[in-house]
Amino acid sequence: QVQLVESGGGLVQAGGSLSLSCAASGRTFSTYAWGWFRQAPGKERELVAVISWSGGSTYYGDSVKGRFTISRDNAKNTVYLQMNSLKPEDTAVYYCAMHPGGLGASISPVMYKIWGQGTQVTVSS
Repeated sequence: QVQLVESGGGLVQAGGSLSLSCAASGRTFSTYAWGWFRQAPGKERELVAVISWSGGSTYYGDSVKGRFTISRDNAKNTVYLQMNSLKPEDTAVYYCAMHPGGLGASISPVMYKIWGQGTQVTVSS
């Protein structure tokens, strides 16, 4: 069984930066894609960024393009999300998710079968 543990959330002022990480433990898969999603109170879950198994393909939600960067370290079974120029509207619970067996950077949330517990990111104005 795979478990995902996120870290790095917190409170930051608008314009600041935060870095999230998510590490997988337990049984791992030979290949898997990673994704970051977020959900703000009263809103639907939103795709933030996804990354392929090789790391060579990424996709970003329109609201974070140019500000966020997703990366991965397969040797550490870890995915990262560097968030710069944060805005109050980035406030949400951020979830990492794993697409077991995935090679490409799928943007469909249903492909991500394993989810972390979520970490709160709050951006003050």
